Amino acid sequence: MNAPGYFDSLDFKALKAAYPAGEDFTARYTAMSRDELRARQERDFALLMKRGWDIPFYRRLWGAKGIAPGDIRSLEDLPKLPSFDKADLMASIAAHPPLGDFHGRTDGPVILHTTSGTTGKPQVLLFGPWGREVGNLLVARMALWQGLRPDDVVHSVYGHGMINGGHYIREAFTHFTSALFLPAGTGIETRSATQVQLMREFGATVLVGFVDYLRKLATIARDSGLEPGRDIPVRMIIGHLGMEDRAATEAAWGGAKAYDWYGVGDTGAIAGEGPDRDGLYIWEDAQFLEICDVETGAPVPPGNTGDMVVTSLYKRDVAPVIRFNTHDVSALRTDRNATGMVFDRIRGFLGRSDNMVKLKGINLFPHAIGAILENRPELTGEYVCRLWRGPDLADQLTVLIEHRAICDTSRAELASLLRLRLGVEVQVELVPPGATAPLTEIDLRQKPLRLIDARAR
Repeated sequence: MNAPGYFDSLDFKALKAAYPAGEDFTARYTAMSRDELRARQERDFALLMKRGWDIPFYRRLWGAKGIAPGDIRSLEDLPKLPSFDKADLMASIAAHPPLGDFHGRTDGPVILHTTSGTTGKPQVLLFGPWGREVGNLLVARMALWQGLRPDDVVHSVYGHGMINGGHYIREAFTHFTSALFLPAGTGIETRSATQVQLMREFGATVLVGFVDYLRKLATIARDSGLEPGRDIPVRMIIGHLGMEDRAATEAAWGGAKAYDWYGVGDTGAIAGEGPDRDGLYIWEDAQFLEICDVETGAPVPPGNTGDMVVTSLYKRDVAPVIRFNTHDVSALRTDRNATGMVFDRIRGFLGRSDNMVKLKGINLFPHAIGAILENRPELTGEYVCRLWRGPDLADQLTVLIEHRAICDTSRAELASLLRLRLGVEVQVELVPPGATAPLTEIDLRQKPLRLIDARAR
């Protein structure tokens, strides 16, 4: 007897009833109370914990802390469980190659991808049909809420190959929307000049991807004689804005509206902006998000910054995610939203705690530098930080900044600006346009590198 295939293993009707999109999404979650939402979360969490105890990784992780089945009865108990991060998953893979033991794979269909490797060696990602398609749907319903239309042409610059990002985004738009999807990928998959021509030929109206590369494409379009917004009718950008200035991204594409969102490979989409573009709504019917102190791991009060620790309430099939520490920093918003949505919001991506640099007692996030350098016509917006150790064994930071007209006066001005905004002195080196690309790998990666650790090991 043949084993059931991917689509035979999935009840799409039940999936869409559990995680609605479009008008059904807004109707349900603007009418729902926080108590009703919490009741749903508790129900799903109980099922998730039951599945978690089936997984060798969790039995080992929790057992080492003396936790037994039945000890964790509700989400109030969640902080009693230890969090884990990518290092723990990589150790699992090393001990149980090639897939690790953080999954409950059976004979059913499984999708395998990897992370992009931005923060180290790529990590295996495994998905069952239910977890995969709910993750896809979360992206699609976010785009629909933001204003995606059936007649839109969506140009994606997320990477493919083994990397999850491009495949996942393609599935989200093709499975759950009627938009036409162009899977262009990174600059190494489809040359940047070719991407610009594809956008023009097909009339791209929506761009999706990391905004660093999307802004580079706008420059390439202009260099080739095309005017973004006129020759390429982009009206909407769904990207990862982080701490960078939204206005600069929008101006690069002729006034297109930019929407921020956040997620990681292990969990899928965690939060995204709504039509109000005022904070990122946590998809709380699917994700339970804790903001935890970077040093102690304890949950912090709303409004305080800390690591985002995620429990994916919907991933109960192949690879459950229970208290995964992303090491991405954010904070819960404490004010009311304008949409009536029941979900809480976060401020968005504020930097990585494991990329945090401490100089003379000051905590510095390399991603924060991008926001400081925005909206300066003499700069391209591209930069990279190099962390090194001086003769006195003190850590030093040099920021390489692309400048269109290099001079000592500009270097001194930018060094003064960074010292004022960062609260600590860093060295500045100006380089010509395009010179940082070999270091950031902006044409090769979904997420360009912003920190090079050159300290002696």
